[in-house]
Formats: sequence, C-alpha cells, structure tokens
Amino acid sequence: MGFPFKKAGASTTTTSEINPNPVETSTTNSSDEKFRSEVDVAAAVADLDKIQHAHQWDPNLPQEKLDAVKAALEHGDAKEIAEADLLFTENSPYEEVRAAVRNTDGGEVACTVRAWILGMIFVTLGSGLNMLLSMRSPQVNFPALVVVLLVYPIGCLWAKVIPMRVFNTFGLQWTFNPGPFTIKEHVVVTLMSNVSISYAYSTDALLALQGKPFYNINLGWGFALIFTLSSQLIGISLSGMFRRFLIWPSAMLWPTQFAYTSLFYALHDKSKSDGTTSNGWVISRYRYFFLVTGGMFCYYWLPGVIWQGLSVFAFVTWIRPDNVVLNQLFGGFTGLSLIPITFDWTYVSAYLYNPLLSPTQSHVNTLIGLFLFVIITTIGITYSGALYADYLPMVTSQTYDNTQKAYTVSKILGDSFTLDVEKYHNYSPLFLSPTLALNYGLSFAALTASLVHVGLFHGKEIWYRLKTARNQEPDIHLKLMKKYVEAPEWWYFALLAISIGLGLATVLGYDSQLPWWGFIISVLLALVFVIPTCMILAISNIMLSLNVISPFIAGFIFPGRPIGVMIFKVFSTITLGQAQTYANTLISSDLKMAHYMKIPPRVTFWCQVIASIWAVFVQIAVMNWTLGAIPDVCSNTQPSHFTCPNGRAFFSSSIVWGVLGPERMFGPGSMYVNFNWFWLIGAGFPVVIWFLGRKLKIRFASYLHAPIMFGAMGWLPPATPISFSTWALFGLLFNYYIRKRWNGWWSTYNYVTSAALDAGLILSTIVVFFAITLPGVTIPQWWGNVDVFNTLDASYTAWLKTVPVNGTFGPEMWK
Repeated sequence: MGFPFKKAGASTTTTSEINPNPVETSTTNSSDEKFRSEVDVAAAVADLDKIQHAHQWDPNLPQEKLDAVKAALEHGDAKEIAEADLLFTENSPYEEVRAAVRNTDGGEVACTVRAWILGMIFVTLGSGLNMLLSMRSPQVNFPALVVVLLVYPIGCLWAKVIPMRVFNTFGLQWTFNPGPFTIKEHVVVTLMSNVSISYAYSTDALLALQGKPFYNINLGWGFALIFTLSSQLIGISLSGMFRRFLIWPSAMLWPTQFAYTSLFYALHDKSKSDGTTSNGWVISRYRYFFLVTGGMFCYYWLPGVIWQGLSVFAFVTWIRPDNVVLNQLFGGFTGLSLIPITFDWTYVSAYLYNPLLSPTQSHVNTLIGLFLFVIITTIGITYSGALYADYLPMVTSQTYDNTQKAYTVSKILGDSFTLDVEKYHNYSPLFLSPTLALNYGLSFAALTASLVHVGLFHGKEIWYRLKTARNQEPDIHLKLMKKYVEAPEWWYFALLAISIGLGLATVLGYDSQLPWWGFIISVLLALVFVIPTCMILAISNIMLSLNVISPFIAGFIFPGRPIGVMIFKVFSTITLGQAQTYANTLISSDLKMAHYMKIPPRVTFWCQVIASIWAVFVQIAVMNWTLGAIPDVCSNTQPSHFTCPNGRAFFSSSIVWGVLGPERMFGPGSMYVNFNWFWLIGAGFPVVIWFLGRKLKIRFASYLHAPIMFGAMGWLPPATPISFSTWALFGLLFNYYIRKRWNGWWSTYNYVTSAALDAGLILSTIVVFFAITLPGVTIPQWWGNVDVFNTLDASYTAWLKTVPVNGTFGPEMWK
C-alpha cells in the first residue's frame, strides 16, 4: 500500500532514434549545446537573482557564498554564474544541512499498512502513558526519540517474521509485509508520534477545572474532547497554510530535525567512513551512536544517583554555605551561577534543546542576553533594594507574600473564586523575584522584537514568498519534493474552518467564561505571531511563546473571569505552539522533517491529522479514568504522588491573572509598572541593530539578533542561569571550535553525537525513575548527596534581609 511515482525526467526514446544521421547529429548537437548554454545561463542568472534577494540577511549562510553570487551577477561571466549557481542547486548551501540531510531520494515506500499499525500503536501507548505520568510528581516522559529507537528493531523483526501475503480488498492490493523496513516508514511512524506523544496542553486546563482541590467543575466529556481537538488542530492547519514561508525555503533550517535525520541515516545505513572526510575516523555512525548512547546511559547514574552534587557544581557555596552574597552570585539553584559548572547533561539541554543543534549565532546572542538583561540587571535590582528584592531569592518562579512565605491564593478568594478585596488588603500584595519580574519584561520585549525584526530583516522575503509559492529560489530538497503530489492548501483551510467551529462550540455551548469574540482574539493573537516566531525558531532553534503574554492580555480583557483567562491562554498559546511543532518537532518542524526525508506531502498531512485526533481521545480517556479511579488524585497528600503539578500551576496562574489581574501587577501605580517599558525596548532594539548593520555597515551588528537575546530567557525561571551559560558554552565548543578545527569529524558525527547524548540520557532517566524514584529507593546518603544541599542557595533562603518574627515587608498600602 503505497504511492508509486513515475521518475522525473525519464525518457522512452534514445538519441539515435531521434537523429540517426551522424553528421546531422553532430551539427545539431553543437547548435543545441549553444542554445542550452544560453538558456541555462539565463536560468542561472534568474536563480541567482532570487537567491540574492531571499538570502541577503541570512545569518546562517556563509558570507563568501553571498559574495560569490553578487560577484557573478556583477561580472556577467557565464562560467562564474554557473559555478555560483551550483553552490545552491546541487546540494544545500548550508553546511549543517549537508551534514545531516542527504541530497538524494531513494524512492522508498512510505505509506504502508505496517507503518500505520506501528504508528497508531505507539501513538496510543505514548500519548496515554505520558498523560498518566504528567499527573505525577516528579514527572518523567517518553519523548519521540524513544519511539525512533524502539520502532527500528520492531520494524526489522516484522519484516522477517510476518508473511508477505498480498490481499485484495475492493480492487486494492495491500500487504502486512511489503519487505524490508524502510527509512521512510520509520519517519512516518516518528511523524505520527511527534505530533501526539506529548500530552495535550489543554489537559492542564482541564485538570485545573475538574480537579477537586482546584475548581472542581466538570463540564463533561463533550467539552473536554472538542476543547482539546480544536486547540490541537488549529496549529496543524496554520503550519500547513504557511509552508511557503516556513518549510519550503532552504533558509528555514529547523535545526532540531538534524538529530532525527542523522539518527535515521545512522540506523538504516551501517556503512563505515573511509576516514578521508572525517579526520581519520572510520567507525560507522550506527556503531558510534550506540557507543555514545551506552556511555551516556552509564554516566548519568553518577550525577543522577551516586553524586547529585555534580548536577550543580557550586563549589563556592559549599565552602561558605551561610554567606548570602556568595550564595546569590555563585549558587546554581536560586543564584546567578557566575562560575557555571555542571556535569549533568540534563541541566545543559533541559530548556533550549541540545546545544549541538543550534547555530553559533544563537549561542553568542544567548550569552549576550543572559549577561546584559539577566545577570547585570538582577544584580542592580537586588543590591539597590528595588522592588523589595533584598527580601527575596534572586532566581525562582515562586511568588511570595510579605512574610517571605509562598503566596497563598486561597487567602484572597471569596465566593465562586472571585477576589475578596478586604481579604486581599488584609493579606499581602504579590511579590516576584527579580528574575521572575524580568521574565515578564523580557517576554514582552521578545514578542515585539520578533515582529519588528522580521519586518525589517525579512519583510521583502515574506512578500516574495507570498507571490512565488513553490516557485522559489533553487533548493535541492524542494526540487526533489516536487515529484510528489502536494497536499492542497484547501485541505489546511478546511481543517482550520472545522477546528475553529469546534472552538466556537467550546465557548458557546458551555459555561467557559469566554465570549465567542474572546476566542477569535485568542486565535488572531497566535496568528499574528506564527510567521515571526516560527521563522526565528527555524533559523535559530530558539522558541518564543505566548504563555506569558496571553494570560496578561486576557486578564485585562476579562477581569474577574479566571476560567475564561485560562481557556484564552490555552487557545492562543497552544495554537502557536502546535504551529511551531508541526512545522518543527518540538508541527511546522515535523513538516520540515518530512521535507528533508522526502515523505510525500499527502502522507504527511494524513498521518499528522489522524494521529493527533486519535491521541486526543486516548489522553482524555486516560485523564478522566485517573480522576475517577485514583483516590485523592490532585491533592498534595496523594499517596502515589499523583498531585497534578501542571494542573495546579495552571490553576494558580488563572487565579493570579484572572482574579488578582494584571492591572494590580503591571497597571498604573502598581509595583511592576515600569516593566511595561520592555514593550518599547523590544520594538526599538531591532531598529538599532538594523541601523548599525545596514546603514553604518558595522559587521559585528550583523551577528546580533534581538529576539534571541530576549526570547532565549523565556524559561528563566524556572530555569537558572547555569542552564543557559553551559548550553551556550557547549554549543560554542562543538559548533564553533570543533567545527573549525576538525570539520570532517564535525560533519560526520556532530549530529549523531547530539542524538546519542539525548538518547542515553532519556533511557537512563527512565530507568532511574522506575528503579529508584517510583519505588522510593534511598540513594547513597553521603556528603555528595546531602551536605552539598545544606546551603542558603539550595534551601531557597539566600536573601539579604530577613523579616522579623510576626513582621512584614513591603508597602503599607497596595493597589
């Protein structure tokens, strides 16, 4: 069961049949070669003109290639034009893509009964299991990389033991075993898993709604299903509608996919390198992958179990555990990690993905943003006493009251989860740590910076791609994909119409506190940011999100409606998030994987849509079963630790933004009103960079990227600076130093190394969870697991001033 395609360019006649006379053939061929040469040069000039306009401000394309294009067009020399054209047409102009993706299409079958059966099995198991485990604390999950590793031996075994009998059903021939398990079948199963294996974001809101310790409101199965279906499918439709901007252009790299593509090739091609292009290394990528995976699997037991102090190697705090300033500056839990040392790959890759995948520009700009906007600013806020930061830890996502305790939202609630103003004034204002306050400000800046940056640096490119559709500048991968029938755009528009209809049914048919026009605003908010944020993600591997801005806006529009704020947040945040994922993996990204691996577009569409729909039913069923079958589920005292941490966080967030409201936090006269200046800072910074680079021709300015500087900090907190600084340093080590010093090794093994490190860590984490964490096995009790955490930094009490007994800090009156 597959899609047979006739090979492009095939001919059924020979030259001798067309021109039997040798003399005529010689003369005609000479004339034809001259004619073709003229036509080819003209076509090459047109190609180079497109390339020059499309890649003029491409940060990942080497400047010498752009210079070659410019010189060829200026000189008009036919040979020079042809050579410049070959740089872009015979293979990808990007070294990263050439290292991870092959410029050929093997023509293997992709859509088979075997692929669909394996895909649906892993979608069912993965989505259901991850939904169940997401309700437990601590959490563990099974990412798509595990599916890639498990499917391969199962598929190969299937090919050996299942009969190859061919069935005929209504004239359609099909078989359970079409032969060897192909690389494209492997990719199809992975595509299905990627779009569905992570639990749906809407289930966090549903847990906040249905959990007895939270709202305890059950709107029924119908609400849960259409709410989740609509929020998941809108993102798929948007990613498909914007393929001409996000998928087809060669400049849209989607670096996350390089680990997957390299792993696919490593598993399905066990040939060795000859050493001439890999700095003498001849080990096959297949064997190398499993050696590194095994090494990481064994190694993680050291920082994960045996010596947990290696995870945050804050040795300065171990020497002076009670010194507040040293713990603030050098601590790795609530401090700034000014000496960033970790021996735990979890800390390095937890928030910004694997550093080996991201380009050098992302590493450099992340370090600049971390130093300027987080470390320097946080030190200034804390040691000046601004925002009462001297009473708070520097780095934490925990909110505080005026007694230095965690803020208890139940103390300000009246009937029906409304704000009791008298209780609020008798209790406390909400205090944010310096980095949490900066997190909101930098999130504001990142979104405005993304709009202005894309408009300034990519505006003409977007307009060009709007007009050209698939007839874009030459790219070998787009050229190879043109042999397959494209999934028509009306499919994605129809899916968008259906999913919006389901969304309207969600807010109109149930007491959601969200009016129909509020739902439309949430979708439009995501729509505005799809192209800017996805382009930035595709180029830099840095994801920008609406998870901060969406409840902020909703709190202003719908004050006093916490459930409405929560649903608004789901629709806006997950619509953008799903669009990014479907284009990447994190769905535009998944579309790019299919593009790189030459999966027929219509196969990609149906495997994504069907897998997503089925996963919704599985996850809602698992969630409702868990809520009904497990006693005291979602309570902090649940014996098996099914405390619903994500639902609890969603509930608290909805109370803060829906009940307390952004007006009291960031409105006129509020404590954090000055952070609204970040809206303007974010919009102005790209203009400054654009002026320095384009008008003053300062070369270094071309490497600066405002959305990365602001947006990379979006996870800080809950992340701490140690994760960002070590991420950037490891990235520079591999993608700058090793790439320049041993380019052959880097081209052959870098992305396989990335996949292997992640695979070994994931497998080891899963084993540790089920062998030690889940059954409650006691880890070795020695200095490296006990005393290293007896510091002010690790105990979240590294603050300059302590509130006296029965005392408070902060203003006497508050808004």
